[in-house]
Amino acid sequence: MKGLLRFLSLLLLSALALQLYFVGRIALMAVLNPESTAFQRSEVLRVATTTGSLKWRQQWVPYAQISSNLKSAVIASEDASFVEHDGVDLEALEKAWDKNAKAEQRVQQSASKPSVSKSAATQAVKKAPKIVGGSTITQQLAKNLFLSGERTLLRKGQELVLTLMLEALLSKERILEIYLNNVEWGEGVFGAEAAAQHYYRKPAAKLSAYEAARLAVMLPRPKYFETRPNSDYLASRANTIAGRMGDVSLP
Repeated sequence: MKGLLRFLSLLLLSALALQLYFVGRIALMAVLNPESTAFQRSEVLRVATTTGSLKWRQQWVPYAQISSNLKSAVIASEDASFVEHDGVDLEALEKAWDKNAKAEQRVQQSASKPSVSKSAATQAVKKAPKIVGGSTITQQLAKNLFLSGERTLLRKGQELVLTLMLEALLSKERILEIYLNNVEWGEGVFGAEAAAQHYYRKPAAKLSAYEAARLAVMLPRPKYFETRPNSDYLASRANTIAGRMGDVSLP
């Protein structure tokens, strides 16, 4: 029994020490820009391992040097209530959950039709679109900064704790600044400045409303849209986001 209690105590102390480490890292981000994120390092390693080349295009630019168009477009596309919530948007999570459930139900119904073969049904389920969503900008930043890509309850719980830490220790402006400077916009393309130069050959400060909207729409699947610049969905969705940008409040 004493051995078990000692083990549990050490486990608890280790968990507490890890959280204190995260608190210290996030507190430093109020004044120091993060050199890289866990997601960036894993992506660079993956590309280097599979292709033998090191792709990493990133240039940090201050918040004031990022086009207001891009800030508005990203908020309109990714997290419309960014300036109001405390890190987690429960309403958005509920809508995403409902959307996921309905999409999965449609796929299952289509696969169960008598005219569909068993192998075709299996492939249809495997290829069904993964419609997730619901994560706020702060949640995405927490995941990208510190966590792996695995999907477990423990990792999701840690993401929530990190999200609350970010909201408590950093301003909304700083959260958005770090997010826009680190988010992935293509194979080895990280941050607003690298994305603006890569796609439009101009600085992030000069992005037009439509250019910013296209970049914002790319965010859930940047590598996919990088290879499909003429996507009808990308153009249509960008027009929709551009129309919403005027209603966005910036931090």
